[in-house]
Amino acid sequence: MSKEIVYSCYVNRSREGEQFVPVHVFSYQITGAITFNDGQRNQTFDEGTFRFCRRNKLLKFFKQPPENGEFKTISVYLDETTLRNFSMEYGYAADKQVDSETVMELKPHPLLQSYVASLQPYEKLNEPGNDHLFALKLKEAILILLKVDPALKNILFDFTEPGKIDLEAFMQQNYHFNVEMKRFAYLTGRSLATFKRDFEKIFHTSPSRWLQQKRLQEAYYLIKEKGRKISDVYLEVGFEDLSHFSFAFKKTFGVAPSMLV
Repeated sequence: MSKEIVYSCYVNRSREGEQFVPVHVFSYQITGAITFNDGQRNQTFDEGTFRFCRRNKLLKFFKQPPENGEFKTISVYLDETTLRNFSMEYGYAADKQVDSETVMELKPHPLLQSYVASLQPYEKLNEPGNDHLFALKLKEAILILLKVDPALKNILFDFTEPGKIDLEAFMQQNYHFNVEMKRFAYLTGRSLATFKRDFEKIFHTSPSRWLQQKRLQEAYYLIKEKGRKISDVYLEVGFEDLSHFSFAFKKTFGVAPSMLV
């Protein structure tokens, strides 16, 4: 399958993860459900729903296959090069910058439904030589999105990079996203070096040390005060590995997280 049009299939159990979304993504939920968290709220998309994810965003996701079935979704990735070429060919341009939800639900529409149905034969066309076919399908996706929701023009063709924003507010809201430091720097409109310098001026410590302490404090609160399961908490606050979380927790608080339960 071309990297721009991707079928995702997952079986047997729930799966969670998180990601930095570098490009716009148009998706259709074939079976199962997926829940997104952008740091402010949860959104669940069930079977038969369409969604649009904005680029340059942080998202956690939780995939839930149906009972005795498979989680299936198809996603169309709209990278900047594709959109710039489309903009020049068809004369589209953003009029203004707009602030919208990270993940937007698209209302069902015959054009969306027929487009998704037309992609089914492409699931098997992953051999070389089909690049032009996929390029046409990407153009078709953009044209249909603009027809179904004309307001998407100001999102699809906004090619500006993230501007310099309030670093402290951003980090307080997004510390639980487990992404590379360069992603935090980029999303706050800074080079990595400037990000680290600005960060230490504000927090008087390094980003990595602050992130670990902030995540551990939140974990302590969730386990001790809210009675949350350790197996859920360590992922929620931004740790990848349970053993590393337990080691860091005991080193900081003097007790293993299991002792708080």
